[in-house]
Amino acid sequence: MLKILKVSATALLLVTCILSLSCASKAATSAAVGSQTFTVKRGDIKVDITASGNLISSREVNLTFGSSGTVEEVLVGIGDYVEESQVLATIDTLGLERSLSQAQINVKQAQLNLERALEPKTSSSGTEILSAPDPLDIEIKELQLKNAKQSLKEAEEKLANATLTAPFAGLVAAVNIIVGDQVGENTVVIRLIDPTQFEVEVLVNEMEIYQVSVGAPATLTVAAIPTIAFPARVTHISPVATVQSNVVNYKVKVQISSLETSMGEQTQATPPASAGEIPERLKQAIESGQITREQVEEMMSRRQQGGQQRQTSATLPKDFHLKEGLTVTASIWLDERNNVLLVPTKAITSQGGTFYVQVLSSSGVTEARAIQTGISDWQYTEVTSGLNEGEQVTVPQGTTTTTTTTTRQQQSSGGVIPGMQRMLR
Repeated sequence: MLKILKVSATALLLVTCILSLSCASKAATSAAVGSQTFTVKRGDIKVDITASGNLISSREVNLTFGSSGTVEEVLVGIGDYVEESQVLATIDTLGLERSLSQAQINVKQAQLNLERALEPKTSSSGTEILSAPDPLDIEIKELQLKNAKQSLKEAEEKLANATLTAPFAGLVAAVNIIVGDQVGENTVVIRLIDPTQFEVEVLVNEMEIYQVSVGAPATLTVAAIPTIAFPARVTHISPVATVQSNVVNYKVKVQISSLETSMGEQTQATPPASAGEIPERLKQAIESGQITREQVEEMMSRRQQGGQQRQTSATLPKDFHLKEGLTVTASIWLDERNNVLLVPTKAITSQGGTFYVQVLSSSGVTEARAIQTGISDWQYTEVTSGLNEGEQVTVPQGTTTTTTTTTRQQQSSGGVIPGMQRMLR
């Protein structure tokens, strides 16, 4: 009886092993379903932060006369381009001229009073000195002369201020006066901006703000001219957070280079491919299964049609001027690598702080291999060790079925991407 039980137990064990192997085989097959392969190749990768905003002038001035009076002339209008020192407006100078004449008289009288105070008092015959000059009287007369000269200087300045001139060449953005208006010394009458110096204020979230620094290079792309990227730099990072709906952001100012410099350094943000040719990055996306060829062809067709309708040139006209309020996209450069090994970010999984990819052998068997990563964007990740050019890795086309690794989170969801920890240190 005992022997029969042993044989039955052995048979049961064999059946269990067979069933386990069968399940494992099915699991492996199911893991492969929906996956595609990607050939490890060399390429370029750039990491940047993009955000949108509206252009504002980074050099502007609110002009005042600095004198009170009645507006006599307004020589410019909104949108006029003016040269440095050009006359913009004037106020009536009659009252100012009278004040200047009175100030001049007061100075002469104060000088005469001081001269008299310096002379000793003598007898009527002039032969006998009765008393020496009074030091206190002299001090008073000197102070009166000083005050009179200061009043004269102010009167001269006010008369000069009656003519408002442009402090720099620029564009008239606002005119707040008309002829006959009464203005005070601090009344803002004209707003002048420099049409070659603009900036945009964008919001950068708390997960990315530590990667941004003042002076970091950037580009600004105007929505109306998407083929041109203007060189720019980060000029200010707000130390105070802006919190909306529990989302923490920081205001960052990105200033464009002077327009003359930009026009000399214009670079095409997205160089057009030849007719019918698919750009390399889109080819890689097709190979990794992130997009289909049909979707790419449809997207390129729409872009070409839109380009024909807009007839946007890749170069700027010589008389081109940026304008306040234009919608722009700022790309703040963080890091860049050229001619490095790249794999789709979706192919990378993480376990215990180590990154893995599934490498497909020539026999069709996949194995998990540990890799070290460099920088990463939303689509590709740099591999610094663990893979060779030409090897193939599998790219899941949906949620992974394995339970031994954790799929890496996308940057937009707040997860740590390969290479991010190194960049933050």
